Amino acid sequence: MATPNRTTAATDRITRPDTRRAFNTVKKLVMIYGAFSVAVLVVVVVLSVMGREVTSFMWGRTGGMFASAVVTYWLTVVASRGARWAYIRVRIIAVVVPIAIIAIDSIPGALPLWFVVLQIAGALALAPTAFIVNRPELRAAFPKAR
Repeated sequence: MATPNRTTAATDRITRPDTRRAFNTVKKLVMIYGAFSVAVLVVVVVLSVMGREVTSFMWGRTGGMFASAVVTYWLTVVASRGARWAYIRVRIIAVVVPIAIIAIDSIPGALPLWFVVLQIAGALALAPTAFIVNRPELRAAFPKAR
């Protein structure tokens, strides 16, 4: 009796319509998160050019949010093609990043209100991805290697 082809089984799970829809939704949510990160970056650059005070903390938070959006989108694309290692990272990022953004931006007086609002809006846009990528049917598409 022949053993089933593992690659074929994994490909079948990745190409299922529900899996495709889930990844398309995650990509859209990550793009929205990225749009908020770009908005924050643009405002910080404009304020800086205008001579307004922009702290290194704001630059760091802005750069970090933008970088995480780019990396998360790339990982999501790679995961949607079947890479388990990328999927695991998307699962982690989807849970940790929104919590970290909200926690750090909630430090009283550390950041201006407009900055906090835009970053938290981005975090809230990313948060649903945690629920989507951790659903049992999507997790089943990336079984542990034996």
